[in-house]
Amino acid sequence: MTNRVYVLAQFKPKAGKEAELFEALKALEPDSLREEGCIQYRLLRQIDHPSATRNDYAIVFNEIWQDAEAWSAHGRRKQIQNFFATHLHAETGLIADAHVTAYSDESIDFDAPIFE
Repeated sequence: MTNRVYVLAQFKPKAGKEAELFEALKALEPDSLREEGCIQYRLLRQIDHPSATRNDYAIVFNEIWQDAEAWSAHGRRKQIQNFFATHLHAETGLIADAHVTAYSDESIDFDAPIFE
């Protein structure tokens, strides 16, 4: 078990903006990968496959951070804040909606005492 934080940042592009949004998000990868505590920062796009269902969130970042503070520091970077201000919160942005979810590989009661 680790203190790592696993993040899925899912993006629903505005109609007709999927390719443009993918390229805008792709531009965030190089700097993010150089951040302290960044283990993985991979942009992915949804594909059709018989074993999978599709959803409206066609683009996702699959991220792994050393710990919660490293991920928090990433979110405080001006480049990331500016991206969300420009593309999610602004009327002229490329994103219709976004979901960012964090996960742990530790069980809920990882540090609970063991009684026999």
